[in-house]
Amino acid sequence: MCGRYVSVSSPTILTERFHVEEVRLDPEAAEASYNVTPRAVMPVVAESKGHRVLDLVRWGLVPSWAKDLSIGDRMINARADRLLTSNAYKRAFERRRCIVPADGFYEWQKLEGSRRKQPWFFRRRDGEPIAFGGLWEIWHDPKAGDDAPRIRTFTIITTEPNELMKPIHDRMPLILAESTWDQWLDAENRDVDALGKLLVPSAPGELEAWPVSTLVNKPDHNGPELLERAELDSQ
Repeated sequence: MCGRYVSVSSPTILTERFHVEEVRLDPEAAEASYNVTPRAVMPVVAESKGHRVLDLVRWGLVPSWAKDLSIGDRMINARADRLLTSNAYKRAFERRRCIVPADGFYEWQKLEGSRRKQPWFFRRRDGEPIAFGGLWEIWHDPKAGDDAPRIRTFTIITTEPNELMKPIHDRMPLILAESTWDQWLDAENRDVDALGKLLVPSAPGELEAWPVSTLVNKPDHNGPELLERAELDSQ
């Protein structure tokens, strides 16, 4: 799964990196975070009326039929092998795909003979922002009537692990190659068979990883020190 990630690139950098044509977010509201947690409102790239848009969206997908926002806490990730069988994801996979920019992400490794888990940080070797494959939805509170504000939410798709991730965890976020971005974001593209071929682990050589401090375990810790290399426990 992907339960924490890093988002520190400015809207300007994201606009250039992802070829965004319209920036809808307020740059002052797009706060950098070294420890993004569920429910955070983060930059997301999607297509609107044929062009790419960068805006802020809440992490934790809430289907339109949900009774309240709390279901989003269980839908921060969507397994690639369930996108076409889950009522929560099927329609979004067909119509509302997005890219979730990230400067890296964390994963926790179970330690043999211990209840502790070792956190690891993953990023692209070239330092460029990662393009997570995601889905988005629009929800409004059914108890509040038609005038209720519309809330946009997203989830990050996960796949089988690549060779780099396998020793750490049995899932990893879907990372989209730049050559697939047009196909993925095209809202008119309903070819789920072709889209399904994109739901594969990234090449192992694309990423690098190192162990980091357990400071990242606590959401209150949020600074560049979280990315510093830590010594592995020898026990």
